[in-house]
Amino acid sequence: MTTLDQLKPGDKATITNIKSSDLTIKLLEMGLLPGKTIKYNFKAPLGCPISVQISGYSLSLRIDEAQLIEVA
Repeated sequence: MTTLDQLKPGDKATITNIKSSDLTIKLLEMGLLPGKTIKYNFKAPLGCPISVQISGYSLSLRIDEAQLIEVA
């Protein structure tokens, strides 16, 4: 199982699952839905947040949020 935080800048992947947590609903509302293609853009200089692109827009996520998103 690979999570979004393990990708490298420029990598693309498909979301397979969102792990259950207090943030699950928030992530789904932001458009992070299983089956969507996501691109890892870059990581901030201090390592958090990361920038991803999904459905034509950029989104910043904290590392703890990215660890909840399983990708393939």
